[in-house]
Amino acid sequence: MKVAVANSASTQKKLLRARQASAKLALLSTEEKNALLLAIADSIEANAPSILAANCKDVEVSSLEGAMRDRLLLTTARIKEMAQGVREVAALGDRIGETLAEWTRPNGLRIRKVRVPLGVIGIIYESRPNVTVDTAVLALKTGNAIVLRGGKEAMRTNQRLVEILAAVPGVPRGAIELLDSGTRQSVQQLIKARGLVDVIIPRGGVELIAFVAENSAVPVIETGAGNCHIFVDESADFDMADRIVINAKTHRPSVCNAAEKLLVHEHVAAEYLPRIVTKLIDAGVEVRGDGKSRSLGVGLEIEPAAEQDWYEEYLRLCMAVRVVANVDEAIAHINRYSTKHSDSIVTRDEAKARKFLRGVDSAAVYWNASTRFTDGAEFGFGAEMGISTQKLHCRGPFALAELTSSKYEIVGTGQVR
Repeated sequence: MKVAVANSASTQKKLLRARQASAKLALLSTEEKNALLLAIADSIEANAPSILAANCKDVEVSSLEGAMRDRLLLTTARIKEMAQGVREVAALGDRIGETLAEWTRPNGLRIRKVRVPLGVIGIIYESRPNVTVDTAVLALKTGNAIVLRGGKEAMRTNQRLVEILAAVPGVPRGAIELLDSGTRQSVQQLIKARGLVDVIIPRGGVELIAFVAENSAVPVIETGAGNCHIFVDESADFDMADRIVINAKTHRPSVCNAAEKLLVHEHVAAEYLPRIVTKLIDAGVEVRGDGKSRSLGVGLEIEPAAEQDWYEEYLRLCMAVRVVANVDEAIAHINRYSTKHSDSIVTRDEAKARKFLRGVDSAAVYWNASTRFTDGAEFGFGAEMGISTQKLHCRGPFALAELTSSKYEIVGTGQVR
């Protein structure tokens, strides 16, 4: 398969095509959009061998290891999950045209606020080819065109996927565009394309997100890195805490909603900390800790945690542990070091839980549950564009509703001001 090399002119053409396609997509009916999505799901499954072949080549030539390699890798099962995700999006209600509010003024003007597509969405992401499909189908469902700029490690896989999606009969030309991933030039062009692109979504590591947010001339919705915490309170059920901590850390450590830090109340630290550290080590987790944690875990392999550890998103089987005095100190620690993604408290004490839920300034805050549930599908949204950790224009998993804007329709009977 030949991988095209894009230049400045070709990028501009793709952006223009996307803008033209957005006008057509906005007019598609719910039935038309759902039919396209179902056809896309069937086409993904029918073309699984060629997708796997392209992905195999990407994996073979990449130098990725560990979590990043896992993000790049596709399997037959993952492709089936990808197609099923498309069908689940097709089954969701259409938010476009939804009436958000409606009222009549004393002068007789009838005003209605309705959902409309954003227009053209640009997404910049790293080596996760599933993002190519998830974001494209969410864009189609909401009547948006999408311009994809994936990581170079997945360029063959992404090109094959976009070829399959764009070839489905009825998908407007330009609705799904893929930019060259070989250089940063395409990123620069995309984030400066004010007037052609309506919003940019950076999805990846801290450096990528910061670069886009600081340099984009187009409005940005940031998806955050996940330095997620679990606080085990003094009244916690230890068995429940074990399940939550092990699941949040080991279920899939390469994703942003995996837990990276564990805080333990000092009143139960002597009993609980050695217990959970032993279980983490048995599960293959490298454990780092503050001075109190290490003194309580004598005989256990707990490496000293440096200040930078408390800020770091490991994305691997590694966890840092700290002993805190109370729920207030836990909240203060999380608000200082976290990326405002997902944080959880394990406790039987409702008053402390409510304080934690109110006090932790993160997109998703849990009481007695794993952070691994911060996900569009788990929240019942279908696929997602990412997890927003900012407060405008959306926060948390953002999917169909968040991929819309609004406008006002005003009906009069000849009124003038």
